[in-house]
Amino acid sequence: MDDLTYTLRQLCLRNRDGSHATQADRQRSLTLAARQLCEAGFRQMRASSLKGTHVEALLQRWQAEGLSAGTIKNRMAHLRWWAEKVGKAGILPADNTKLGIPERRYMTNESKAKELGDGLNRITDPHVRMSLRLQAAFGLRREESIKFQPRYADRGDHIAIKGSWAKGGRDRAVPITTAEQRTVLDEAHRLVGLGSLIPANKTYIQQRHVYDGQCKASGLSNMHGLRHRYAQMRYEALTGWKAPAAGGPSSPTQRMEDDHARQTISRELGHERIQITATYLGR
Repeated sequence: MDDLTYTLRQLCLRNRDGSHATQADRQRSLTLAARQLCEAGFRQMRASSLKGTHVEALLQRWQAEGLSAGTIKNRMAHLRWWAEKVGKAGILPADNTKLGIPERRYMTNESKAKELGDGLNRITDPHVRMSLRLQAAFGLRREESIKFQPRYADRGDHIAIKGSWAKGGRDRAVPITTAEQRTVLDEAHRLVGLGSLIPANKTYIQQRHVYDGQCKASGLSNMHGLRHRYAQMRYEALTGWKAPAAGGPSSPTQRMEDDHARQTISRELGHERIQITATYLGR
């Protein structure tokens, strides 16, 4: 292992910002950056050696590879994290457009919503089955549904999501508005009691592997689509009409209701920016 890869790995181990998934994505991204810098001729680097020329070389490569604006922005976020941790935050401008990176496009009216359907019946692990049902009922991310602790989360009229379960480490609340949600929660209580959806004899990573393996064996893929379905159902409940991605009007006349619904759904899904709701709801 070269010095740059090693010192970046140590940097990640000392600074555990965000969820486990965020940390894993960051380490993979920085390991890739280290390899690509070596391929570009930058030798004998350490994490503290980062300079603007290194950022420029990586950015030029990524743009030449035709990567999407979203992928490049994610990688730039990891480079900014690196620069900040070694005291060199000033070498990267805060605005990506100054680096020639276009704005990420969230606009789409293609629905990515998914339902569990018969695939759920082929899931043999009861904890995985419950995680999937919680994803569908509350629009949870995979990690949140695996780490879910019914006793902690159930607050009667809403569920509380711990920051340690969530992307970005942000706490949030999701309202309980349907009988189906209450039924799923009650069954989760009965399944795990005081524990979580991670069995006592497993770690999170081990249970995530079980989840992924069970989904693959059952023909279930892209379960993030359950969040899309939740968002579209919430939009219809809040506005009275279907979301554009689900066949609703692309320019609803009641703009105030549309904006309010999008703000509400953005918070429930754990996003900071209302623009990202276009990914789930369309425009």
